[in-house]
Amino acid sequence: MADSRSARPRTRRVLRRTLIALPVALGVLVAGSYTATALLDIPSPPTLVQLLTTEPSRQGDLFATRTIPASATPAPLPVHDVSLPATVPWKGERVPVEQFLTTTHTNAFLVLRNGRLTHEWYRNGVSPTTRLSSWSAAKSVVSLLAGQAIEQGRLREDDRLVDILPQLKTGGAYDAITVRDLLDMTSGVDVPENYNEYYPLTGTARMYLTRDLPAFAQDHRELQFPPGSQGAYRSIDTELLGQVLAKAQGRPLADLLADNIWAPMGAQDSATWNLDHDNGHEKAYCCINATPRDYAKLGQLVLNNGRAQDKQIIPPAWIKRIATPAPHKVDGWGYSAQWWHPPGGNGKDYSALGVYGQYIYVDPVSKTVVVKLSDYGDQQDEQETFDALRAIAQSG
Repeated sequence: MADSRSARPRTRRVLRRTLIALPVALGVLVAGSYTATALLDIPSPPTLVQLLTTEPSRQGDLFATRTIPASATPAPLPVHDVSLPATVPWKGERVPVEQFLTTTHTNAFLVLRNGRLTHEWYRNGVSPTTRLSSWSAAKSVVSLLAGQAIEQGRLREDDRLVDILPQLKTGGAYDAITVRDLLDMTSGVDVPENYNEYYPLTGTARMYLTRDLPAFAQDHRELQFPPGSQGAYRSIDTELLGQVLAKAQGRPLADLLADNIWAPMGAQDSATWNLDHDNGHEKAYCCINATPRDYAKLGQLVLNNGRAQDKQIIPPAWIKRIATPAPHKVDGWGYSAQWWHPPGGNGKDYSALGVYGQYIYVDPVSKTVVVKLSDYGDQQDEQETFDALRAIAQSG
């Protein structure tokens, strides 16, 4: 048996070597992770960790942005307080409105009737001047910019994607994709909708992290089905549409939004649009960061047939386009030019919709706009939420 006294120095030497080796190993691991993220062209490890710990509504602060200035002629929303119904339908029951809002982790909730702000609610820590992420509700804003470009003759729905962005040509079926296919989510481009932050290297999650959106588009040109043959919700369609718009108009999307919508509609506050990198490309499929009242103004602009402050901002023909469901449903729901037509209701309402519970709901029948901005599940209880929003709209 070995002498225990002689074992202690050996133990101390092993421990000492381990303590020396551990930081070296950690350094190699950290250096390797930085190298890996650089090679993948995605954010650094600290940013990836922050994404796991930051509420979805505030993740816009973690990426590069381009600013959309407040309007030089802001138009505050007129206020006319009206009580909401005591309860709303929720999963087979009727629950108090505030319970519905807190259960679905709502950050801001606004109701406009006839252009007047009749109800406004914020959770603790959020105010009318807090900028919150649109997530995929930005897709509906890109649609409005597309409608303007089409009216100006800079773009046509029948234009082929590869005629505007020739670097995407494949010589195959991909080349048949049109602007209409991108608008109505019928392109067939095979980039799955993956929102799992723990699997960040596939699908939409990978596109969210990339620092080179044009390269991402070039690397993802396989098809799930022939263009125009069916509908399937794919954020890549809106990203491609955004790249088409920027090329056709010769300007970044944020600048187009600032000059062509934000300023003339009288936005009260500045907003931002997240980019793939500093001075880079807007994430067209998501990630406008704006205040709740300005989101409400976007909804009111659409409800008013594209008019605001005595100006025609969005062509009436385009409002009719988004209000009329396209031939192919998208994941079982009506859809048209980046706006959703959820099942049920009066058949005339429609909405911008973003993951984690972002809604800009428009009901022309009751002349109501409802904005709900949340940190809820990625696509959780959307039909049930629309049922509640419809009950509020129809209560007036």
